[in-house]
Amino acid sequence: MTSTQVTWGDAIVQLTWEKQSQLPPRDLITSTHGYCFYQGKLMLVNLRDRGWDFPGGHIELNETPEMCFQREAMEEGYVEGDCRLLGSIVVDHHNNPHWSEESLYPKVEYQVFYRMDIKKLHSFRAEYESFERIFIEPSDIPTYYSNYNIVYQAILEDSLNIGRVSNVTGINELGSPYRG
Repeated sequence: MTSTQVTWGDAIVQLTWEKQSQLPPRDLITSTHGYCFYQGKLMLVNLRDRGWDFPGGHIELNETPEMCFQREAMEEGYVEGDCRLLGSIVVDHHNNPHWSEESLYPKVEYQVFYRMDIKKLHSFRAEYESFERIFIEPSDIPTYYSNYNIVYQAILEDSLNIGRVSNVTGINELGSPYRG
């Protein structure tokens, strides 16, 4: 287990990575995220409000966590692929002085993480919240992602340890396979 304390806005939260093969209780899952790989490179998306990040977001009604991640990967990165559950980040608000019973999120919530091996790389259209995607060496994440920390590093290491599959059936119609 890897853990760190971070500040999100004016909130102090404890993040703990738990590698697991089963989902946490559905009512405590607040979002899904993941690392998407194409030919050994990691995809990052440039989000309008957050900058460089990996795909992810909130679960919609009647959507499973995996369906949510697949939708977010398509909306933000225009990719499809095979997903494997890695585990989840436990987001603990016990030391957050701004948390209350009326808060939007539970006192202990989960952000589920997946690894996607990209099978289809669609033309990037910037129709949703991202305006660019890139494929980088996994070790270069800290150069792009300003909120990178030891928890995300532990997730990346677990993601890299489960192997790579790269049977891509699509190509980037805008040029190079590494920038969309």
